[in-house]
Amino acid sequence: MIIIPARLNSSRFENKILVDILGLPMVIRTAKAVSVLDEVVIATDSEEVLNLALKHNIKAVLTSSKHQSGTDRINEAVNILNLNDDEVVVNVQADEPFIEPEVVQAVISKVNELKQRDFTMVSCFKDISSEMADDPNHVKVICDDLGDAIYFSRSKIPYHRDHYNSAEYKGHLGIYGFTKRSLNEFCSFKASVLEETEKLEQLRAISNSKKINMVKVTSKSFGIDTKEDLENALKVFS
Repeated sequence: MIIIPARLNSSRFENKILVDILGLPMVIRTAKAVSVLDEVVIATDSEEVLNLALKHNIKAVLTSSKHQSGTDRINEAVNILNLNDDEVVVNVQADEPFIEPEVVQAVISKVNELKQRDFTMVSCFKDISSEMADDPNHVKVICDDLGDAIYFSRSKIPYHRDHYNSAEYKGHLGIYGFTKRSLNEFCSFKASVLEETEKLEQLRAISNSKKINMVKVTSKSFGIDTKEDLENALKVFS
């Protein structure tokens, strides 16, 4: 099941999930983009978003307005929906209206592959330029040799001491795959200092010595965090 956490209020871009994206509200376009893969549910704290989803024949559930992260919101949704512990649950951010279905499928496939391993979540990254890595809105990740995340940051990581031109950076895409069981475990942890510092919820797993396996993907998509992001996305995808 694909669940889209849809909090209406956003500190950087008010009501961004409702802005028009080529004829559809952002959250609806995101849902339709991935609906070819699995059942899609929107988890929201807004009656307006709930009614909008139903208008477009997309299943939605109303969740608390007090959640600190999108993952906490989808955790409430999976419990409302009473999913089985082994059900694959994918968190796709509402601000990814141009996400390619094959990227989400790569995460789903990896969760199924790792079900017997002690893991907490699966996510993905793409190669990005040094210039893009300078932007704190583009989250970076570094991985160990087994493909598990070591750290995520808004800072440019790793730091290349010799400043060579061929430096490679991994840009994190905010898509997370779980089983319901591992999702419940993740959300049982308290928000960590690192999570609060970087405002990156996945650092809660790192702080609790849990594994996040990373899948390399190819994608032109990027999350829309600001009005400038929206302008750039419409230029690229229109």
